[in-house]
Amino acid sequence: MGKYFDAMKETMTWLAEQPDTLFLGQAVGCPGTFMYGTVEHLDEGRRIEIPVCESFQMQMSIGLALAGTVAISIYPRQNFLMLAMGDMSCLLDKLSDMSGGEVVPPVIIRTAAGTTKPIHPGHQHVGNYADGFRAIFKNIEVVELHEPEDIFPAYQRAYANRRPTLLIEFGDFYGDK
Repeated sequence: MGKYFDAMKETMTWLAEQPDTLFLGQAVGCPGTFMYGTVEHLDEGRRIEIPVCESFQMQMSIGLALAGTVAISIYPRQNFLMLAMGDMSCLLDKLSDMSGGEVVPPVIIRTAAGTTKPIHPGHQHVGNYADGFRAIFKNIEVVELHEPEDIFPAYQRAYANRRPTLLIEFGDFYGDK
C-alpha cells in the first residue's frame, strides 16, 4: 500500500477519535472491499456493518445525523451509491432548504471509483460520477480525492462544516500513490 492508503487510514483514525462519529456501511465490520483496511483497526463499537441495502443505509445515516451523530457512511462503489440517490437528492440534500437552514444533517459519505488492478472487476464497479452528483446536489458538497495530501484536510473540513459531504476516492490510488 502507498501514501494514499496511509492517508485514508490515518484520517479514519482521526475521525474515530472524535466523540460524535460513527462508521457504517458495507465492509466496515468485516473484510470485503479495499476500503476495509482503512477502518479495520477502529473500535468495533464505532463500526456498524450494513447489509447490501444502500437506500436503508442512507436513511439510517440521515437518522443518526438528526440525532446528533456525525455519520460516516461508507459505500465502496459510486455505482451502487446511486441506489441511495432518492434519499440523497430528495431528503439529505433538501432538508436544509425545507427547514429554512435549521436542519443540516452532518453526513459524511465516503465512496470510490473502484479498483481496476490487478484485474478489472466489471464496469458496474469502477464509475466516477462526481460531475453528475455536482449537477444534482445543491447542498451536498462533492469532493474528489486525487492526491494523498488532499485526504485529511477534506475530511477535517467535512467534519468541521457539519453539513452533508460526499468524498470520492480512487481505489487504484491505494497502491499507485
